[in-house]
Amino acid sequence: GILSNDDIVDVLRTLVEIRNGRGEVDDIDHLGNRRVRSVGEMTENQFRVGLVRVERAVKERLNQAETEGLSPQDLINAKPVAAAIKEFFGSSQLSQFMDQNNPLSEITHKRRVSALGPGGLTRERAGFEVR
Repeated sequence: GILSNDDIVDVLRTLVEIRNGRGEVDDIDHLGNRRVRSVGEMTENQFRVGLVRVERAVKERLNQAETEGLSPQDLINAKPVAAAIKEFFGSSQLSQFMDQNNPLSEITHKRRVSALGPGGLTRERAGFEVR
């Protein structure tokens, strides 16, 4: 939605109350104030990174002197996209081998959510409540 004048007034009123000690401050590290990013969203971001690399390579190729008679197959190389996806699944902070000792450990592993990783908590900033 769109912010109205009443929304801005409410925000300012809340900030003044917090400043005067009457309001309640949210803990930024509390897991209830975090947004869970799905694997699909993170994969999409990596795919976008790969496409930007492909775009840069195509622009460099077009700026070269010998662009006459080049086909799209000669210009576009999909390796940067594949490399970005492979790097994400192979060496990301969130990638790990699945525990497959028994069905229960496999289900537990699949349900595990990490608050660490890109955009998450760091070991230095994690408070006592989070641990």
